[in-house]
Amino acid sequence: MRSRTAIWFECRIRYEKTMEDGMQKKVTENYVVDALSFSEAEERITEEMSSYVSGEFDIVDIKIAPYGEIFFADSDSADKWYKSKLAFITLDEKTQKEKRSSVNYLINAGTLPGAVKNIEEVMSQSMVDYDTVSVSETTLMDVFEYKKKERDDKPEYEQQ
Repeated sequence: MRSRTAIWFECRIRYEKTMEDGMQKKVTENYVVDALSFSEAEERITEEMSSYVSGEFDIVDIKIAPYGEIFFADSDSADKWYKSKLAFITLDEKTQKEKRSSVNYLINAGTLPGAVKNIEEVMSQSMVDYDTVSVSETTLMDVFEYKKKERDDKPEYEQQ
């Protein structure tokens, strides 16, 4: 459970990638990071990408991601990210009319049917009526969730 209120940021990265045939190709890829601000998002994506990209890369865009929540899968085959738009249905007590409010979610899955199944599993724990308006594959390469850094609280003389 998170103790901080973070925002998801979509980051677009451009770098030279070595292709399977050994040729270098300039690519632009999309990632999502969990951060408190734009400057922290820039710091986090730089840190995350430096372990994956050899050489220089440019951050060409950072914007607040349009996701209400992100659902991660435990399966190794869940290598894709799907955007799902859900419409929540509530009843206005005064007018007795249905009110629909939409929320976008990001779902980790291996296939489109797997993404739909993951949504249904998560939403089955909710008492709110909803309709799945859309589910579509995104171009996101990965999502980097905030992880609290492990601190070694031992004094220096005890560390060895």
